Amino acid sequence: MTSLISRASVLAACCISSAPLIASDVLEEVVVTATRIPTELADLPFAAGSVGKDQVQRARQQLGLDESLVAIPGIFFQNRYNFAQDLRIAIRGFGARANFGIRGIRIFADDIPLTLPDGQSSVDAIDLGSVQQIDVIRGPFSAVYGSASGGVINIRTEDGPEFPFLSARLNFGSYDYSQGQVKAGGQAGKFNWLANASATKLDGYRDHAEHKSRLFNSKFRYDFSEETRLTVVFNAVDSPRANDPGGLNAREVAEDRRQAAPRNLLYNAGESLDQQSLGLAFRTQVRDGQELMIRNYYVHRDFSNRLPFDINSNGQGGSVNLGRRFAGIGGNYGWTGTVAGRRNQLILGLDYDAQRDHRKRYANNQGTLGELTTNQDEDVTTTGLYIQDVLDVADTASLTLGGRWDNVDYEVTDRTGSDGSGSRDFNEFSPMAGINWAVREVVNLYGNISRSFDPPATTELANPDGPTGFNQDLEPQTATNYEIGVKGLLNGKLRYELALFHIKVRDEIVPFELEGSGQSFFQNAGRSSHDGLETAITLDLAEGLTGTATYTWSDFTFDEFEGIGGEVYDGNRIPGIPQHLFNLDLNWVHTSGFYAAWDLLYVGKFYADNANTVETDDYLVSNLRSGFRWESGQWVFEPFIGINNLFDKEYMANVRLNASFGRYYEPAPERNFYAGLLLRYGF
Repeated sequence: MTSLISRASVLAACCISSAPLIASDVLEEVVVTATRIPTELADLPFAAGSVGKDQVQRARQQLGLDESLVAIPGIFFQNRYNFAQDLRIAIRGFGARANFGIRGIRIFADDIPLTLPDGQSSVDAIDLGSVQQIDVIRGPFSAVYGSASGGVINIRTEDGPEFPFLSARLNFGSYDYSQGQVKAGGQAGKFNWLANASATKLDGYRDHAEHKSRLFNSKFRYDFSEETRLTVVFNAVDSPRANDPGGLNAREVAEDRRQAAPRNLLYNAGESLDQQSLGLAFRTQVRDGQELMIRNYYVHRDFSNRLPFDINSNGQGGSVNLGRRFAGIGGNYGWTGTVAGRRNQLILGLDYDAQRDHRKRYANNQGTLGELTTNQDEDVTTTGLYIQDVLDVADTASLTLGGRWDNVDYEVTDRTGSDGSGSRDFNEFSPMAGINWAVREVVNLYGNISRSFDPPATTELANPDGPTGFNQDLEPQTATNYEIGVKGLLNGKLRYELALFHIKVRDEIVPFELEGSGQSFFQNAGRSSHDGLETAITLDLAEGLTGTATYTWSDFTFDEFEGIGGEVYDGNRIPGIPQHLFNLDLNWVHTSGFYAAWDLLYVGKFYADNANTVETDDYLVSNLRSGFRWESGQWVFEPFIGINNLFDKEYMANVRLNASFGRYYEPAPERNFYAGLLLRYGF
């Protein structure tokens, strides 16, 4: 770690001394709102990144967040092409444990959480076609958001423009991919609105990988005055089909990369869901320098899932039916003023969220419902109180202090008549402290210490000893993060950042599979360490041409860990995270309307199991996209085309951790194509 700090210091010194220190606006400053105190990116005392509307929407397939966020260091994505398992997102190693859903990362869209009270996040309701900006905070940020060991992803939907518009977008491509979108919005007096509807269909590269979904997203804002506004968001997603082709072993991959796992075909593995959400956010300026925000949301989700077994070894059925309701209310008060003649920003907040799952499990009789094995209600309530304060301790330095107290209460009510009812209760205080120092106008040094609290999700609390109840042995994981870094904007043409961190984790939540169970259960590893370096450079290379290069080095190990069968994993690498991760993006936009983008991703080797006996191959994959934007009067005409896996490399889109029977691998598609057309009319 000491040598790593030395190398980072040398690199930072080179950046400071070798570049002309002249401020400019060729590359614009970025304001990050995910901190709940809007702050310029360079002034934050922790690592963060941001992408804008064009990076998310222009000539993209819009299948997942990874398309645009892969250019931010410290984030590793898997599972893009298996919609039954969800995109797997890991930030600084947190989130890698999830073979299903997203853990350890809080996700918000327009102030409304996409993360359940139990800490599980999903991305199937995110509408990439209406995104204005996505901010990513890397590292523990529980001091404001609650359980978030890995970080926070904050999504903001675009506003309607001053003059109304109507647009239509049609994409099509390999593997019977098609996507249609209709979007409209505008401003009428004090009323602003935007709505987007889309439908996506994809047969998939592998057998039994079909996916269909329909999505509607809308945002309505009414400005009562310059100081007071109400925003209402409504989102609905209907996905009647998301088949799961399953993991293959090495022999099956060699025989036929496109085949589905035999058991997944036999049991018709896959999922369907139907979800609606309504959220309200009210903001008002109470008086000069004082703002109040109150939010309220309601979500209804019906979900069914067919797993590749009938009844597993501990009596749990392979067909899951879940009726979920969750809602929350929260708010914060912000004050901006002076303390001892220095500018000070303070925010106080309260969050209360509640979740009820009515979970039933049946035997999976090769795709049809069999006997009932599990019938239980799972209730989760969370209460959080937080405070954050940013004080300018000098003209060039600011101090950030914060803390949050969380209470998470779980209760399960067994409706089968057996003894499966029970409860769990967790309390934790998560403090943070950070400092940012503008050494020179274009050089910002920062450091922070923060703690995080990450309780298990209800699915992680599944009882490995029976069909009902909670696992009473599984505890939350906690982490302490130490981070230093440097970032800035040189000469208006070079934006850079470098972050170095050490995270001490206690009771890291780790998946395992019981032989014959067919599903993942979870246990705690005693102690583990996450050491890493993240760096990014964005350079204005020529008129209309920019390049971004990011590199992530990760050294994540178990310090003390005894497996469920007594195996000792002390000193082993944590599976699912490559040691080396590199991304290169080149983007070119010409004044004539032509544009093109090329990206290259290198993913190093990593282990697929806790024992470190199975190691994946490294891979290098590249994508290319191009288009032309033609404007005439009120019309916009924009055709585009893209090529994924340009060099036709064989690699794994996902690796299932600690999978039984060696079924770790989900092969990625070969070289494939897509094309589309956008038409827009402004009234």
